[in-house]
Amino acid sequence: MTEIDPNLENDPGMEITKESRLKTYKKPLLIFWSVFVVGILAGVLFFVGVSNGTFGFMPTFEELENPKSSLATEVYTADGELLGKFYFQNRSFIDHDELSPYLIDALIATEDVRFESHSGIDLRGLGRVAKGLITRDKNAGGGSTISQQLAKMLFPREEFNSKLDIVFRKFREWVIAVKLERSYTKEEIMTMYFNKYDFLNLAVGIKSAANVYFNTTPDSLKMEQAAMLVGMAKNSSYYNPLRRPELTKGRRNTVLSQMVKYAYLDKHVADSLKQLPLGIDYQKVDHKRGMAPYFREYLRMSLTAQKPERANYPSWNMQKFKQDSLEWEINPFYGWCNKNQKADGTPYNIYKDGLKIYTTLDSRMQKYAEQAVEEHLGLDLQKAFDREKENHRNPPFSDDLDDEAFEHQMDLSIRRSERHRVLKKKGLSFDEIKANFKKPVKMKIFTWKGERDTLLSPMDSMLYYKGFLRAGFMSMVPQTGEVRAYVGGPNYKHFMYDMVTLGKRQVGSTIKPFLYTLAMQEGLTPCDEVPNIPQTFILPDGSPWTSRNSTSAHSGEMVTLKWGLANSVNNISGWVLKQTKPDAVVSMARKMGVVSPIEPVPSIFLGTSDISVYEMVGAYGSFVNKGVYIKPRFITKIEDSKGNLVAQSVAQKNEVMNEKTAYLMTNLLKGVVQQGTGIRLRSKYGLRNPIGGKTGTTQNHSDGWFMGITPELVSGVWVGAEDRAIRFETIFYGQGANMALPIWALYMQKVYGDTDLNISKGDFEKPRGVNINLDCDAVSNEDTGASSDDFDDEDFF
Repeated sequence: MTEIDPNLENDPGMEITKESRLKTYKKPLLIFWSVFVVGILAGVLFFVGVSNGTFGFMPTFEELENPKSSLATEVYTADGELLGKFYFQNRSFIDHDELSPYLIDALIATEDVRFESHSGIDLRGLGRVAKGLITRDKNAGGGSTISQQLAKMLFPREEFNSKLDIVFRKFREWVIAVKLERSYTKEEIMTMYFNKYDFLNLAVGIKSAANVYFNTTPDSLKMEQAAMLVGMAKNSSYYNPLRRPELTKGRRNTVLSQMVKYAYLDKHVADSLKQLPLGIDYQKVDHKRGMAPYFREYLRMSLTAQKPERANYPSWNMQKFKQDSLEWEINPFYGWCNKNQKADGTPYNIYKDGLKIYTTLDSRMQKYAEQAVEEHLGLDLQKAFDREKENHRNPPFSDDLDDEAFEHQMDLSIRRSERHRVLKKKGLSFDEIKANFKKPVKMKIFTWKGERDTLLSPMDSMLYYKGFLRAGFMSMVPQTGEVRAYVGGPNYKHFMYDMVTLGKRQVGSTIKPFLYTLAMQEGLTPCDEVPNIPQTFILPDGSPWTSRNSTSAHSGEMVTLKWGLANSVNNISGWVLKQTKPDAVVSMARKMGVVSPIEPVPSIFLGTSDISVYEMVGAYGSFVNKGVYIKPRFITKIEDSKGNLVAQSVAQKNEVMNEKTAYLMTNLLKGVVQQGTGIRLRSKYGLRNPIGGKTGTTQNHSDGWFMGITPELVSGVWVGAEDRAIRFETIFYGQGANMALPIWALYMQKVYGDTDLNISKGDFEKPRGVNINLDCDAVSNEDTGASSDDFDDEDFF
């Protein structure tokens, strides 16, 4: 190195040289530091602007602290089983301790290996992305952290008008990710990620995904199952296990390899897991499937009901308006969503508020009820009905329906259909619509052996479905009003009309206990004898009306009231009615929860009124519950998404009769099963414990009923067809004892067979102070010379 002579330091020329050098470097340094500082300030200002929302949407602190998500409302049975959900998105939140550790390890190894150490942005990951862009390495990997991916899910990207918008959005995601890291712990971010991600096929969130794809819960996922679900997070539409199982399997194996790479999994174990199939156990999400679909739909409609307004009801349906208005006033759960508000002043929404609805249904008893309906209708009654209709001129209609009446009936069905509404809106005439109904189309139809693809015209399809017998069944605990089972029909997907609460049909002789209750209340007893002779009533127009029996057994003799009810003898019912008035029968029915119209006429005991299964079960519960009516209940409580109690059920009670009257009625109803129209419960089904009941059959065998009571359960069954003109031709098949009673019997056999339910077979409790002789043997089968199958309760109009 050349040294400078010290003597030259004071040389003026040298001073000029130093000043020149300073001037030479000063400007570039000034520019450099100015640009640097300005750049830093610009960067800071830019991120401040991004954070404040200057360059596009930025969530507020409150939104970051409480990110909004649509949460499915979950419906649970009384024994803790998930019955179903109501949702816009099928999402349910879980806590971090409900996540399988395999899920956490797989996600970190695959998406963000430095998740535990960064603060929302992984600089090394960004460097890897930059290098990949320069070298065009497609396998370089992504730079988005789990926090950034969560930011995208919580605050979805809007539509972009330019590439600059995309750049701004990316910076916003960085800022949101950093804010999330400041607002939440790593565990909370991980949990939010799994709760938020859409795994496709209506599986939003890991809880739904675990159930939909593997029929399990997140904490029970196996390692290979967790790897598949994490693999789907790359692109669930592409890695769809239902449509692209091989691609999904390949992606799953990639996740397993990543777990090996980062020491979350042993290589030998991973190699073994890679050989396994996906093992999908797909649970299709469909509100028309699963347990208790009629009940779930009833809940949905009831909870979301609007306050009834007269203008919204057609003039011919004012009775429905009255009933809905009454429900709105006395039933806190009818219209509950619109009657109650959240803390923010908005009404509850069952589709996105993540409520938990705890119902009274028991999953085991519900299953037994559905099985009983399927067994009797599908394996027995429907086959007998189809055989009878084989040679009819217009099946499935009764042979007494002529061609003109048949044509009229089908025209009515066409006009009531949705297809007719759509075609009429397009301007087609009725003749054109009718022609359209005769053109064959491909469709999937219901059979008792499963759905079947076929080619059928809409007209033939209507006829086909009209030929299926329907049923309504409800079972209730009489002491609490809690409904344990609810079956509105044979198959909700194909027969959506609910025959428990919505449908109403003539009840036949099941109305007679209301009449006999008045007799017991007035001091009569089951053993009191009355004459078995026709009873004549003078109608308001002055004309006479006389009751008729379906059998001549013991005609003209003195018989007990117990025998009269057991065999549904109209002469005896007529005699009892003469001791009171039809208005009193209506009043008694009202006290017992029947709100449907009942005409106060002498023929009231024939059961011509249309009443629902729901009303009848509630009414019969009064006999078992010592004379106290309890309105049937479907919900015990409702909790919000955080577990706070927001609604609780309270039993609605009404004392109808005293304990003595109620006990005498249970004795009368026991006579029906011991020696009357319900005797096949004993002779055919072997149910010999104390049981009370009442069969009901309407004119021409259009409707079959059975109401059954035990000390712990009251259950009711209706069976019939869509149209009253579709029916059995003979009383042998068409009576309530054959149409409806077997469903009750099969249900109770299963209930008693399940010892975990602990349903007692004991007798009805006798009130203190009741010392009436009730051993007045009703006339036995041998006395009448009839077999159990000969008993019927056909009513004559």
